[in-house]
Amino acid sequence: MIDKKLDELAELYAQRDLSEMEKKRLIDEVLTAEIKAKIAEIEAEFSGKGESVSEKIAELEGEIKEAVKLSGASVKGQFIHAVFTKGRITWDSKALDGYAKAHPELSEYRKEGEPSVSLRKI
Repeated sequence: MIDKKLDELAELYAQRDLSEMEKKRLIDEVLTAEIKAKIAEIEAEFSGKGESVSEKIAELEGEIKEAVKLSGASVKGQFIHAVFTKGRITWDSKALDGYAKAHPELSEYRKEGEPSVSLRKI
């Protein structure tokens, strides 16, 4: 039953992709060679500009994140909020499950969340 629904979903994905491809093809048909050349010029003009800004952004983000980690507190700017989150604590579930067998009183502290499902293209 679920496998049939997965196949139906794959078909809908394909329909969506084909529709998008057709839309792009039709748009491409109405663009003249002159317009395409002008678009290519604009793309070339802006290609390098974005990279240098992106590098500066990545560098400054790294500096800010490191500073916030060291301070141990969130910091608000005028437009951006750097939120500090303590590191997650994790436990070795297999080892604790084995330990709980010998110490059943630990089981009352065990909580199990809801299962989840993610869809991935094959």
